Formats: sequence, C-alpha cells, structure tokens
Amino acid sequence: MFENELLEIYASLRRAFGHRNWWPAEEPFEVIIGAILTQNVSWSNASKAISNLKREGKLSPSTLYECSVEDIAPLIKPARFYNSKALKIKNFMEFFFKEYGGDLAAMSSEDCASLRKKLLAVKGLGKETVDCILLYACGKPVFVVDAYTKRIFLRYGVLNGNPSYDDIQSYFMANLPHDVALYNDYHAQIVLLGNSICRPKPLCGSCPIATNGKLNCHYLNAELKTKKVI
Repeated sequence: MFENELLEIYASLRRAFGHRNWWPAEEPFEVIIGAILTQNVSWSNASKAISNLKREGKLSPSTLYECSVEDIAPLIKPARFYNSKALKIKNFMEFFFKEYGGDLAAMSSEDCASLRKKLLAVKGLGKETVDCILLYACGKPVFVVDAYTKRIFLRYGVLNGNPSYDDIQSYFMANLPHDVALYNDYHAQIVLLGNSICRPKPLCGSCPIATNGKLNCHYLNAELKTKKVI
C-alpha cells in the first residue's frame, strides 16, 4: 500500500460523502472540550454537554478555569461518565493556564512533538484525545487514529495483525502528505464510514471503498465464500 492508494481510498470516501467540515465547533477551545467529552460516547451526547456549558456561560477558558469539578459535572451529564470527565476537563484547564496562561495561540505555537508529550502527561488525556486537540484545535499535522481506522483498514488488508495506535499512525503519516486539511477530512471520512457502513456487521454493498473495484475487503470476501447474506 503506497501513498497514491491511501489517497485513492480518501478520494472514494470524499466522492461518496462530500467534505465533512469537521470538527463542528464555533472556535478551537470548544474543540478541546469536545474532544474530552466525546470519549467513549457518540458526538450527539458530547454536543448536548457542550450546549449546556454554553447555555450557562461556562465555555470560555477563563470561566471554565474558575469552575470546580462539582460545577462542571452536572452540566456535562449527557456525555456520560460526567464525574470523571469533569475531572479531566479540570486537569486540562490547570495545565492550560499553568503552561500557557490560557492562551491557545501560545499553546499552538509550541513544537508539535513537545506539545504532544506535555498533553499526554495530563491525567485523563489519551492518545486519540490528544491528537484530536493537536489536529483540530492547534492545526498540527497529526493523523488521528480510532477504532474505526483499525477496523476498516484491517478489513482491506492495509493493516495486518494487531497493530498499535502508534503503528497505525506512523503508517498513515509515512504514506500521506503532512497536510492538516487532508488529515482533518480523512479522519472525519473514516469516522462516518465506520459509524454508518463498516460496522461490526457491515453493510458492504454500500461501501464506497469496495465499489471502486480496486481493493478487496477481507470481510466481504469471507462472506461471499460462505454464501452469507450481507
């Protein structure tokens, strides 16, 4: 699998789904809070929690920094795991103000590798959350990996075995241009495909990658061999 083939997959998704205009947020700080809230839940749940914070005037760096965990938790109940997520938000806010004075431009100007290391040290922020912050809020060319990425590209034989997050990310970044806009929309396309079509039991007949006729899905091939209905 080479760069042109990964780009061909992206082109197939883009033709099918259009540009995704992701991340849905009014400003970059909202992206950061959304990235924390959407851990282990659908975006619709996280979006309701974001709306609650906005309604109460809590979705600005200075205001949210002054909030306690107890202030935040009731407002983010729709995002589930609200007590732990409130603590994660508080941990991030403490880091954000200690390191950068609550200035997102200052945070975004830091070298990507250094910033990633610092964010990963914030308790409650895993690799996917951190990389969403880097890509969507800070404009860094970091490819975000999620469970959909692994599922889809294993099925198409692009990935093999049981690759780690770092393995998958390194593969994509080694074989794609380091372009923020590309990484942004590619990840969004993958999320839509994985959520709507390439599910645990997929709708292979509707897959825009399969229908381009140049790549073979291992799942689809196995289903056809056993004559199961897809």
